[in-house]
Amino acid sequence: MRAKDQRTPGLCLAVATVAAMLGAAQARADDNSRFGVIEENDSIGFGKDKYYTQGIEFIYLGPDVAADSALMAPFNTLADLGPFDAAGAGEVSRRYEVMLGQSMFTPEDTAREDPDPSDRPYAAWFYGGVGLIQDTDRRRLDHLELLVGVVGPAAFGKKTQNDWHQYIGVDESRGWDKQLDNEPGLVLSYERKWRLLQPIGDGFGVDAIPELGVTVGNVFDYVQAGGMLRFGKNLEADYGPSRIRPALSGTPYFNSDYLDGPFGFYFFIGAQGRAVARNLFLDGNTFEDSRSVDSEALVGDLSGGLSMFWTDAVKLDAVVTYRSEEFERQDDPTKFAGINVTIGF
Repeated sequence: MRAKDQRTPGLCLAVATVAAMLGAAQARADDNSRFGVIEENDSIGFGKDKYYTQGIEFIYLGPDVAADSALMAPFNTLADLGPFDAAGAGEVSRRYEVMLGQSMFTPEDTAREDPDPSDRPYAAWFYGGVGLIQDTDRRRLDHLELLVGVVGPAAFGKKTQNDWHQYIGVDESRGWDKQLDNEPGLVLSYERKWRLLQPIGDGFGVDAIPELGVTVGNVFDYVQAGGMLRFGKNLEADYGPSRIRPALSGTPYFNSDYLDGPFGFYFFIGAQGRAVARNLFLDGNTFEDSRSVDSEALVGDLSGGLSMFWTDAVKLDAVVTYRSEEFERQDDPTKFAGINVTIGF
């Protein structure tokens, strides 16, 4: 197995991380930062490792970037190009995010040392990145995100999963030696969400959040469209729960300035459809031969759950997702649940 040079993705991640931290340092002192952890796993409520089996992501969301900060320049450039346009807006909140995560994928039968070649390949994805988020008048969210990392043994999927299985007394997944080869990965995503809000009194409301987006890179290439319906209190604080890409919502944005009272919650249900041109975890390595399966061009997610938050201090999200078949011989939909914890400071 031939390892790839990882210096370029590492350098990109370092530069992006430093830029985001500098942006946070120049932000207004009276705004809080937030740190969150997303955990997604198919064994939460479903009890079997297969397909998308585990994802974890750590996220730092910075405060509002101050109007006189030098780190406002990327937002202004994007506004001039069109995506982040805020001309005539009354309220604009601009924030940086930094993330670090790992996702793992296995076939249905994890007991075989030589997995079925028609089943999903073993693969892991270890990544970091930076994002720019802009909320315009509490009615539109623009989100630009760059992820860089590595796919393959260097992503530590085998060690992560099997060490954890050993710790909890579960059989190890035996086919990791047949996983995808090492490959640097890059994912660039842009999405826009709109909020259509109907207040119903006492801080309660109902909203609809349609979305459109596009993702390009050697890991994923797809266009997305979807929407979420929510009912609850203090809906204007965010646009839905954080998720691991690809997924509906997917942004850690939260603004405590838009809270009316110390507590908020909402029930939500939503769907996203993706027209997929490339999924490296199914189509195989880009630059050399590897295991692969025939991927589906159209994939859909149905998600639902509950979010609760107490001022800017704590936010909890619980999400269940059903994902349609992603490759031709997949026996049934992918099912997994997620739990998010976010702390403000």
